Parts: sequence; C-alpha cells; structure tokens
Amino acid sequence: MTTPLDDQSQKKSAEGVTRDLASRIASAKRERDRANNSASDDASGDMSGMARGMRMGTEFMAAIIVGAVMGYLIDLGLGTSPWGLLILVLVGFAAGTRNVIRVVTEMNAASAVVPGSGNAVEAKNNSDDT
Repeated sequence: MTTPLDDQSQKKSAEGVTRDLASRIASAKRERDRANNSASDDASGDMSGMARGMRMGTEFMAAIIVGAVMGYLIDLGLGTSPWGLLILVLVGFAAGTRNVIRVVTEMNAASAVVPGSGNAVEAKNNSDDT
C-alpha cells in the first residue's frame, strides 16, 4: 500500500519531468524559428534584382532541360519517340513554373512590409480609407 508521502513525491517528480519537457520543447521551437528566419534572410536578403531574375530563370530552365533529357533517354530506351520527350518536357515546364512560384513566394515573405513602418504605399492606402 502506498503512503501519501510517496504519492506526493511521484507528483513532484512528474511535474519536474513535465517542466523539463516543456522547456526543451520551447527551446526547440526557438531554435527552429531562428533557423527559419536566418534561412529566409539568406535566401533574398542581399540579392539584387538581376540576381533574383537570374535565379528564377536558371531554376526554370534547369527543370525544362532535366525533363527533356529524361524524356530523350526514355525514348531511346523504350523506342517511344517522341512521346517521352514531349511528355517530360511538359512535366519539366510545370516543375519550372512551380519552382519560380516557390522562389517568388519566398522572396515576398522575406521582404514583407512591417505594418506601421512608414511605407509610402501603406500611408497612401490608409489615407484613401478616410
């Protein structure tokens, strides 16, 4: 039979473990947020307009070229010319478009306007409401 003293020590032990776990979870969340913020800063923090355009163009063309090469190789192996090439060029085009949309979304999120920062566009929009 357990005594009330044993129950209290078990509760304190469980509370200590819970607090430790909660602090470890909070620490991991802070680390993840810090890593996400540094990754988005690295992605487009110092990029010029030319660098951004080159990145998007390169990712778009790379996807199309990879699709074309894979389609050509499939056509050579299976003798299905030109269907493998045509289909995988279209798949590459879709993948390239998806990559460009992803990059633009990352860049927009990294350079989001902070409310109340005194941005001229924001001030103009606020004056239209009155």
